[in-house]
Amino acid sequence: MPAVSPSISSEIYRIAPGFRALSISVEATPVADERVGEVALREACESVQAGQPAWAEAHLNAWAEVFRTFGAKPKRTPCSAEALRKRVLKDGMMASLDPVVDLYNAVSIRYAVPVGGENVSAYTGRPRLVVAEGTEIFDTMKDGQPGSESPDAGEVIWRDDTGVTCRRWNWRQGIRTRLSVADSRMWFILESLPQMPLEDLHAAGRMLTDGLEKMMPGARCHTVLISEQL
Repeated sequence: MPAVSPSISSEIYRIAPGFRALSISVEATPVADERVGEVALREACESVQAGQPAWAEAHLNAWAEVFRTFGAKPKRTPCSAEALRKRVLKDGMMASLDPVVDLYNAVSIRYAVPVGGENVSAYTGRPRLVVAEGTEIFDTMKDGQPGSESPDAGEVIWRDDTGVTCRRWNWRQGIRTRLSVADSRMWFILESLPQMPLEDLHAAGRMLTDGLEKMMPGARCHTVLISEQL
């Protein structure tokens, strides 16, 4: 499977100076141990309760400032990592959803980093991180029924050739490219700002790939660092 090569608009680096990310492409194999994700999720929740990592608040505050820069209201629509950690701090835990989703949520919670998981087979063209024009289509659910909406003009979005795959940078994922353990071609994006040490971003990536390889022996993972300097 060729590695996914996301495109990052130059405008993104003006909105979020120092933005960098890990792009991880995965060729999955059948699951041998479904409990890997559940165990990782429980341990990640425990780490949050213990106040780890020490830089988590600074990193999430930086994401809130970035969201304000493009017009989002982080208290209403926070970055995905903050939303997950708030749930853990309130409830003490998170329920298991899906082995792969549990694993990448665990990485996000433990490292206070937004993590997106996508079904590559559902994509049309390459993933692109861009500023929205406001006419793009985002598939969602409304009152329990499939529906669609458009992002605000100026909003940061992930998209492909068909439409929006994630609104407000990493706030809400669309339905079309949603990932599950049954998918054979997976793509993950771990997004960080300078307040997260680079070595911890790489550690988060290793937690994800090591977990996937334990869950699915023989799975092939390819990791690439994305930054303005590369």
